[in-house]
Amino acid sequence: MGSFYQSGLDTDPGMTPDEAPSSGHGDGRDETAAERMDRLWDDILQELRVMQTGAQLFAGFLLTLPFQSSFSELDDFGTALYLGMVSLAVITTALVMTAVATHQRLTGEHVKDRVVAVGRGVVRAVVVMLALILVGISVFVFDVVVNRTAALVAGGVAAVVLATLLLVVPELLRRVR
Repeated sequence: MGSFYQSGLDTDPGMTPDEAPSSGHGDGRDETAAERMDRLWDDILQELRVMQTGAQLFAGFLLTLPFQSSFSELDDFGTALYLGMVSLAVITTALVMTAVATHQRLTGEHVKDRVVAVGRGVVRAVVVMLALILVGISVFVFDVVVNRTAALVAGGVAAVVLATLLLVVPELLRRVR
């Protein structure tokens, strides 16, 4: 099964925009390789903006929990799960910042192809991290509200739904041409 994120970048990551093939990608666009890199980078930034909001909401939700009176009643499993989710939220936020910092540091260095390649990797990692946080939140909430068995079932269902939406659906769409 292919990657869940394909931006259409089919050039060698080491190629400069001047070396990369232009327009002949069969996508009906009349753009130079440099314009293509700029467009792909803009697409990546827009995706990261959306994901950054999700990461911030998750982190905010998680950071309010210790201030709830029942938080002190968590067992070792609940505490470890909570701390794991906070760690994932911090790493996710850092990953989103990495793409922007990379772009800022390398602007004008004529390495947009590499910035786009790094950005694509960051987007993939952020999607995975957000999915893990969603599964973790499902397990955590069901564990606190219902019981551990319901929590594990809810986490499993969330994992299957996310895998279907993030892996299977794009793969099906890629195959239908």
